[in-house]
Amino acid sequence: MPSLAGTPAEAAPVPPKRERRKEARPGELLAAALELFVEKGFAATRSEEVAARAGVSKGTLFLYFPTKDELFKAVVRENVSGRFRELNQEFRQFEGSSADMLRTGLRLWWERVGATQASGISKLIMSEARNFPELADFCQHEVIQPCQELICWILQRGIDRGEFRPVDLRYAAANTIGAMVFLMMMKHSLAPCLPHDQRLDPQRFIAAHVDTLLQGLCVRPHGVNDAPAS
Repeated sequence: MPSLAGTPAEAAPVPPKRERRKEARPGELLAAALELFVEKGFAATRSEEVAARAGVSKGTLFLYFPTKDELFKAVVRENVSGRFRELNQEFRQFEGSSADMLRTGLRLWWERVGATQASGISKLIMSEARNFPELADFCQHEVIQPCQELICWILQRGIDRGEFRPVDLRYAAANTIGAMVFLMMMKHSLAPCLPHDQRLDPQRFIAAHVDTLLQGLCVRPHGVNDAPAS
């Protein structure tokens, strides 16, 4: 009688090691490139180093990403701009107040980008944008503009619902984003050199930032100056 567990010949075939490895290579290359771009910057990172760190040949790297520019763009799309698309989709179904949406948005931004190695891309863009205007333009369209549009949409939602007072959306969004960029820049520059008790706690920083924003944004009854509830 045949075994209920089946014979080895009946088991699902296991892909050869080389085949599994080939499928994993694009992700490994992007991870290696992110590490090196954050560690060394765009200009100093060589394609050979990315391939070596990913454990593949330079030819394999060029098979997936023909130029270093294309590799960088893929890293940004994978680790940063894709997060904004996720947030846009999630917030279309958000049912809470606009204050809660703003608070949630900045918290998720930190969890999905700021707390990860991808936060180092902000420092890279700031330091090398003038030397690589094409990549700066790419980041403007793929990262900065979608981020501004999302924040403006949240602020406009609050204004339309009577929760926020009318403000200059462009500059209010810039104020909102600027503090988050500062937090990521600190993480990859001065913070590692500071004593632990002098480093900013990201969650407390974000909570204080949102509280300050809402003090200026929220509509309150005349004469009421209390801070909005957290």
